This record gives sequence, C-alpha cells and structure tokens, in this order.
Amino acid sequence: MHPPGVKDRRSGEHWAGRMYMREVSLRVDRYLVNTKVTPNQVTYVMTLAGVLAAPALLVPGIPGALLGVLMVQLYLLFDCVDGELARWKKQYSLSGVYLDRVAAYLCDAAVLVGLGLRAADIWGEGRIDWLWAFLGTLAALGAIMIKAETDLVGVARHQGGLPPVKEAASEPRSSGMALARRAAGALKFHRLILGIEASLLILLVAILDTIGGDLFYTRLATAVLAGIALLQTLLHLVSVLASSRLK
Repeated sequence: MHPPGVKDRRSGEHWAGRMYMREVSLRVDRYLVNTKVTPNQVTYVMTLAGVLAAPALLVPGIPGALLGVLMVQLYLLFDCVDGELARWKKQYSLSGVYLDRVAAYLCDAAVLVGLGLRAADIWGEGRIDWLWAFLGTLAALGAIMIKAETDLVGVARHQGGLPPVKEAASEPRSSGMALARRAAGALKFHRLILGIEASLLILLVAILDTIGGDLFYTRLATAVLAGIALLQTLLHLVSVLASSRLK
C-alpha cells in the first residue's frame, strides 16, 4: 500500500495517478523491489517513454494517436514507480528529483510538438504546412515555460536566502487575482497542455478527423492549445508575481 497522503497531494499527484496508475504501479514495484534496478534507472526509462510520444504521433491517423497515448501512459507508470521504488529502497537523491523534473518538461513538450507535426501533415501528398508545426512548438514552449515559472520560484528564493515556499504563499494577494485563479482552477482548461490530457485530446481529434476525412480537428486542437499555452504562460507569471511566493 501507499504511504498516507501520497494520493492526496494537492500539486504533486496527477488525477490519473489517483484514479488508476498508482494501483498499476504497485504491481510493477513487486517485480523491481528485490532487483538491482535503481529509481534513477526507472526515471531514465520514464524519460525515454515520454520523449517517444513525439515520433509515435508522427504515425498518421488513429494508430499514431493510440501509440502517443501508450507512450504517455508508460511515462506516467514509470513516474509512479521511480518514486515508490525510492521509498521502498530508501534510495533518495537530488539527482532523482532533478531527472524527474527534466522528464516532465520533455514529455509535455514532446506531445505538443508531435501534435504540431501531425497537423502539418508531413507524410501527406501535398505541401507541408509548417505553420501548424510552429504552433505545436509554440504550445510546447509555453508548457515548458509554465513549469519553469514554478520551478524558478524555488531558485529565486534559494538565491535570496529564503526558505522553501509554503502552500499558503501561492495565494494571490489581491481579491481579483484570487477570484481569477479560482475560476481558472474550476475550468481546468490549462490542463489541456499537459502531456496526459493532450495525448487523450489528440486521440479524440484523430477519431473525428478519420470520420471527417481531413485534419480539421487536429489543426483546430493545435491552434487552441497554442493559444492556451501562451495565455497560461502570461497568467501564471502574473499569478506568481501577485502572490507572496517571492516575498
């Protein structure tokens, strides 16, 4: 069983982990806990799975979208396993924390870049429309920037000689910003640019495109996710500056 609180972490546990993957990962743990496999080695495999989402999505149609979902689900599985294995074996390290964050950056970016390349129709018979590849890359950059804005709070506080930020400090100081943040949290539109949600969206639009016979929905999703990424990058930056996290 998991230690108390693992599934209930406010910002450290994905809904898919709480819903099903933590149960799957426990079954994988039992085969690894008595081996020489280290948590960091599992993290390397996790990173590879996340990165492979991009080439998987280059396969046209529904098969490519399914491969993309599979790669992201493998990423999520090993993301659960590496931490659990570290707890079982008591093999904690800063390098493991660092590698885990790098993997999160790469997986989100890979899925969005893969979406852009799908929308560009690089295997099609006509001219490749690189605008969609650009928009997918723009969405990926936004997803990375949002994570970086969060992580850089810790860097800024460390360099300023301050202790790690407390949860309460993330609340905006103005009532207007607090209301806007609660509204965004309720809508959860920002989660669409995360690798897990984005991969599921890609599968949905691939099915719709198969029915429609073109790439309309894939291209619409690419444009929407690029817009969400840019908007969320700005809003998140303002949220950080408006909170007490840098105080």
